[in-house]
Amino acid sequence: MTLTPSTIIIAILIAINLIAFLIMMADKFKSDDPTARRISEGLLFFMAALFGSFGVYAGMFAFRHKTRKWYFLIGIPLLMLENLATAYLLFYIISGQISLNFN
Repeated sequence: MTLTPSTIIIAILIAINLIAFLIMMADKFKSDDPTARRISEGLLFFMAALFGSFGVYAGMFAFRHKTRKWYFLIGIPLLMLENLATAYLLFYIISGQISLNFN
């Protein structure tokens, strides 16, 4: 299997989403212990903005975590759209179908 830029980007996106999913799982388990140090909602949104929105969204429903927070129910799907649009643009730039000339 040849490592192309597209396969490398896909592997990175899968890794980021897996990490985001695991962070949601860790926070859910920490939520049961009132003395545990929790993961901030800011970090969860940062992971979602950093192309981990699908992992955060899957973690929300797999662990029933943050599903009552309106800003997660609206914000994460919006970040999913932003992630898709940015990834789509990135693939077109890498494939050479779009050129960026800043002259």
